[in-house]
Amino acid sequence: MALLDPKAWQPTQLFGGEREIVEPATGESLGALTLAAGEDVEAAARAAARAQNAWARTPHVVRAAVLRRAGDLFAEHADELRAWLVRESGSVPGKADFELHVAAQECYEAAALASRPLGEVLSSEQPRLSYTRRVPVGVTGVIAPFNAPLILSIRSVAPALALGNAVLLKPDPRTAVCGGLALGAVFAEAGLPEHLLHILPGGPETGQALVADPRVPVISFTGSTAAGRRVAEAAGRQLKRVHLELGGNSALIVLADADLEGALAQATWGSFFHQGQICMTTGRHLVHDSLYDEYVERLAARADALAVGDPYREQVHLGPVIDHTQLAKIQRLVESSTARGARLAAGGTHRDLFHRPTVLADVDDDTPAYAEEVFGPVAPVRSFATLDEAAALAADGPYGLSLGIVTRDTALGLELADRIPTGIVHINDQTVNDEAVAPFGGVAASGTGARFGGSANLDAFTELRWTTVRREPADHPF
Repeated sequence: MALLDPKAWQPTQLFGGEREIVEPATGESLGALTLAAGEDVEAAARAAARAQNAWARTPHVVRAAVLRRAGDLFAEHADELRAWLVRESGSVPGKADFELHVAAQECYEAAALASRPLGEVLSSEQPRLSYTRRVPVGVTGVIAPFNAPLILSIRSVAPALALGNAVLLKPDPRTAVCGGLALGAVFAEAGLPEHLLHILPGGPETGQALVADPRVPVISFTGSTAAGRRVAEAAGRQLKRVHLELGGNSALIVLADADLEGALAQATWGSFFHQGQICMTTGRHLVHDSLYDEYVERLAARADALAVGDPYREQVHLGPVIDHTQLAKIQRLVESSTARGARLAAGGTHRDLFHRPTVLADVDDDTPAYAEEVFGPVAPVRSFATLDEAAALAADGPYGLSLGIVTRDTALGLELADRIPTGIVHINDQTVNDEAVAPFGGVAASGTGARFGGSANLDAFTELRWTTVRREPADHPF
């Protein structure tokens, strides 16, 4: 692989036009790539469907070896891939290293899936062998976003391939190299046969073509709730299975007995990691009123102490947000929140795409940055008086992705968590966590449940087939 030469990673001829790859921190061009048009999606789906049959019949040890080799390659090419993650997506190096680590682990875990028991023998009233068997779905469509581009692509691509499927991957065009072309290059070097993984960078039109193609029975989508609803509607009309991992506005609850310094460490990371551009970001800080004033003051001081700048050329805590559209949304929510009475305790300003970590105090239900998913480095803080109030506030709203609770009484934390519907809960940790071995997903407007990680991948990327076998043909009344 050649650094800053994405064309070398894009062997397929596409017809969607050329797009410049822009470094958010500087506005500089990192090269160019070709986008996929609707006709490219159709051609890729045809080729993938033809290749998938042989791959499904390939011995599991061969499929597992490809996945293990791909995992190794993420480490071997770490310097090059890290540079792309930092420059193309605005990640700080530590966040890029985390993505590379998880990508490798996703491949290793997927390799183990290839040899998992595929079914079970069933009891039967009839004189026959009755059993279930998991079979590949065929061609899987994966649509991945910009914010954690490598993780949010590989977590579907790796298990789908390991289980005998072909994959069409549509990365966000803003991170098409580190979230798409890099995966294609890694799997090609790992020995994946041709036509089993197609990288189709593009915008909504490309995604629409992917969802509409009749050769793609399963769609794995990660992105905003609004876009996820459109994907689900389009897939539903064709009776396609769709796995949705969508937005969030996750709460961090700080109980009265919490160690305040420990709580603030969780709060700072939870709201400002990767500029807040994470679906699990701590979007609401719910703090017991006995700690509230000190919490706001110290969180604001922590925010003011964080360095914001070019993560490729400087040592910083936060890099740039992805583009000016996202910046405008963040600014709109901050400004409308202060206009409605929220107190700006820290931040609220930006230089180019570098937005300062922001703390908003004295928020309520009508504060836009509290009620909506910001997807930026903004920490709205609200007080509560009782556990009942904390539970009600945390459960309020359309989302149900992640939840953090900070308390010295872990049993109490677990009891409180049971009152708040979310797909993920962390006691004495903040809301942003991910491991390849753990199921991941949200409820309500955050998605359709745990569809990634561990045994959840079996449900996501296989069909369960019932088979019976008799010694002689069955005898029926007519």
